[in-house]
Amino acid sequence: MGKINKKSPLISVIIPLLNRGPYIDRAIESVLNQTIQNFEIIVVDGGSEDDGPETVKSFNDPRIHFLVQSGKGVSNARNEAVDYAKNEYIAFLDADDEWMPNHLETVIRLINTYPGAGMFTTAYRIQTFNGKIKWANYKCIPQPPWDGLLPDYFKSGALGSDPVCTSVVVIPKKIVLEMGGFPEGYWWGEDMDLFGKIALKYPVAFSWELGGIWHCDASNRLNERVTTVNYVEEPFVETSRSALLRREVPPEFIESLNEYIAMRKISRAAQYMRAGSPDIAQTILKQCDTKWHNNEKMKWLFLTKIPYPVFLFMRDVRQTFIKIVGNK
Repeated sequence: MGKINKKSPLISVIIPLLNRGPYIDRAIESVLNQTIQNFEIIVVDGGSEDDGPETVKSFNDPRIHFLVQSGKGVSNARNEAVDYAKNEYIAFLDADDEWMPNHLETVIRLINTYPGAGMFTTAYRIQTFNGKIKWANYKCIPQPPWDGLLPDYFKSGALGSDPVCTSVVVIPKKIVLEMGGFPEGYWWGEDMDLFGKIALKYPVAFSWELGGIWHCDASNRLNERVTTVNYVEEPFVETSRSALLRREVPPEFIESLNEYIAMRKISRAAQYMRAGSPDIAQTILKQCDTKWHNNEKMKWLFLTKIPYPVFLFMRDVRQTFIKIVGNK
């Protein structure tokens, strides 16, 4: 990897914390182990009832700042930390995820090479619920090794994994503020709303260099929450609808943007179905217009119409089969 300019911009690392005591030590250590050491770490706690706050305070490093959140929700936590941050660039890391040692070095290289980009991201891998680690399912991105500006952020997200993951993205503070920060009052999709707003207006710089691991095995279980929360469209659905009405979407991105929204709706419907809310899932799917994902939409529509115990049986058989095949 090339030399880093000594005048490279400084970075503030924001870590929201809520009952992630078993993992926060790993997250902080992964920042402290970076090849680039010019940063501050802002941990903002939303009312943890475990030993997470004490773990943070046990680090004897003046670069680590511990804040107690005054509002509610992860978006509020991140927004409060952005306001507190003193540096020009903001990096985000969830308390149960971790970085590779060269993450910030790679991002700074991207910043120096593509200063007009609105976001800078490295590649990420996913640790699944069975403990296996796999690459994100990237689509429509030039093959590695490659650094550059994504050809179409929305097409990539519509056909594969999200090309930007919260725990490996770095955004100029002025752009976070320009976009109004993370939307508050939502429990799902708030990060994708901010990223989508940025991608509608600015290029997105990407590097295949592995920057971090997203630990699905440690993350909040969406299925535990959807049954207790009434269905509300995730914020980027309205954001994209408004952008289209105002003709703010470049013509070459309109189809991929619509399909990106369709894929997110299908994914949301699948979460409700798995959580035992087939009626809500069916409503979401009926409101979903898609050409690229029609087979996936029809599959989930079919599943919403079968008895839920049958769906659970089919799901368990499939998971058992995948586990057996994966262990061979």
